[in-house]
Amino acid sequence: MNFVIGLVIALASMLGGFAALGGHLPVIWQPWEFVIIGGSALGTFIIANPLYTIKDSGKALVEAILDRAPKERDHLDLLAVLHMLMRELRTNGRSGVEAHVDKPDESDIFKAFPKVLANEAITSFVCDYTRLIIIGNAKPHEIEALMDEELQTILRDKTKPYYALNAIAESLPALGIVAAVLGVIHAMGALDQSPELLGALIGAALVGTFAGIFMSYGVVAPLATKIKITREKQMRSFVIVKQTLLAFMAGAMPQIALEYGRKTIPSKERPSIDQVETETAPGGGSGESREAA
Repeated sequence: MNFVIGLVIALASMLGGFAALGGHLPVIWQPWEFVIIGGSALGTFIIANPLYTIKDSGKALVEAILDRAPKERDHLDLLAVLHMLMRELRTNGRSGVEAHVDKPDESDIFKAFPKVLANEAITSFVCDYTRLIIIGNAKPHEIEALMDEELQTILRDKTKPYYALNAIAESLPALGIVAAVLGVIHAMGALDQSPELLGALIGAALVGTFAGIFMSYGVVAPLATKIKITREKQMRSFVIVKQTLLAFMAGAMPQIALEYGRKTIPSKERPSIDQVETETAPGGGSGESREAA
């Protein structure tokens, strides 16, 4: 929503200012200039990136525009899943937890929190490291090193769309110049025409430079930044799992271990201690309230 509002403000300010200066808005509408710039940008984007990154960029754009980053409710659900797994491990040991992490789709713990279960990446992360804990041979510092390495890999994969779109943003001003040069070439072929026609052709050519710069700094670059922010927020869930499980491995009680994870959540999205205690208390956080959230 913020992206749409910001884009409307930018377009209204730019076009309104141009009109207020006495400019004629129809002059800016040069569809073939936009085709040259947009088509060239799309082509270079496809050339530069593998199919996986191209598909993920589309997904990342939707996530950024719709602001699909974890909210307070999502953090509470994740903390509740971790608490139930740790409590089960302390109470029933390996036999009590193994079935949950081997088949999370059939686990009562995960099925009680459908949003967590729907996130395949975070569910796999939780199950993998819970499985390592119940094996019992790995040291906490070894698990931490492995987690850090995996988090770096996940972050690199998640931010590939940002770097791909940022590269396109940097190329758009130059592509705008290409479109403008082609327009000038076209205008030079009409030197024998009337000054009015020649002026219109040169004006149309200059629209290419304007369009390339605006598309770069006014659309694609802000979108790329929004993608980076959204994907980095999504990484917070993995950090919560990391800090919680490491604290548990170090001997902390489940409720104390949750506090290690809770503290990694940014203050504006961080649930209070009372909220976490209510959510993890027996009977707390009903399935209906989670679904409604």
